[in-house]
Amino acid sequence: MGTMALAIEGRPDRETAIETIHAALDEGVRYLDTAWSYYLPSRPGTGEPEDLGYGERLVSDALASWDGPRERVLVATKTGYRRTCEAVAAGGNAGASGASGASAVDVSRETPDAKNTAESARQHLQAVGSRYGWMADSRPETMIRDAKESAAHLGVEALDLLYSHGPDPAVPYADQVGALRDLLDAGVIRYAGISRVNREQIDIARGILGDKLIAVQNQFSPSHPDPEHTLEYCEQLGLSFVCWSPLGGFLDPVDQHAYDPFREVAAELGVSHQRVTLAWELAQYPRLFTIPSARNPQEIHDSFAATRLELTPDDLACLNASVAARRQTMAAAL
Repeated sequence: MGTMALAIEGRPDRETAIETIHAALDEGVRYLDTAWSYYLPSRPGTGEPEDLGYGERLVSDALASWDGPRERVLVATKTGYRRTCEAVAAGGNAGASGASGASAVDVSRETPDAKNTAESARQHLQAVGSRYGWMADSRPETMIRDAKESAAHLGVEALDLLYSHGPDPAVPYADQVGALRDLLDAGVIRYAGISRVNREQIDIARGILGDKLIAVQNQFSPSHPDPEHTLEYCEQLGLSFVCWSPLGGFLDPVDQHAYDPFREVAAELGVSHQRVTLAWELAQYPRLFTIPSARNPQEIHDSFAATRLELTPDDLACLNASVAARRQTMAAAL
């Protein structure tokens, strides 16, 4: 289960969020995915001290109040990003950056408190129409400090699994991965993962982390079908592949037509197309994990039911063909 939707804009109240995590755990979820940056800034900038750690503390509190086998739950978190919040313009609307989902901009233009953002010009990703965004900060010293804070938020001596949240154009990728290596050597984390990466970056990470690199977390869904084939590369290397936004996500533009074949199969089976989508993803690779978000127990019940849905060979062939065609089109545009 991904927990971002429980911690950022549009999040439910804390009681509902914990109830949703409990519902997931009771269903059989044994992997919870969070991040240092899963929080909502309460004012323009990157947030107040009391804002930070919301998502990780939520997971910790949910586990502490759950009466199941806590020791069997793997909690993964991520480091290297911050949240940002724009000031509302005089006309009452916050500015937006990006033409199609997100783009890199000068944070100093979007957030007036330069001290709070730490640097005046770091990569800034922001959905069109939203006043909230994401800022990359993967300097090794920042990653190491944030990882120690994550362990404190989660109430553990060592993090089960820590991902680099994504490449930071201002930091050589080998330096980012080197921070993970330092955290492993110091015993702050047990295993490492990387996210939002291509094959070259996977190779860099393998060279530095060795067998402590166990997972790659990339976007994968019918609408975002991994045109660089990193899933297949992970299968070749024996790495787990964790697909974020497995149902398309709510921060990026989603072409709903990509799900038309999944809706057709779902109608025949009498289930939701989201359940069919997740079942199709799980059939791709034995070490593939999906981390659908949910804002209430009903959503996570429907998602987890995908683990019990077996698609026929004909269904899989049809769905594979539709996604392969989309992937080919996307790859040609790269």
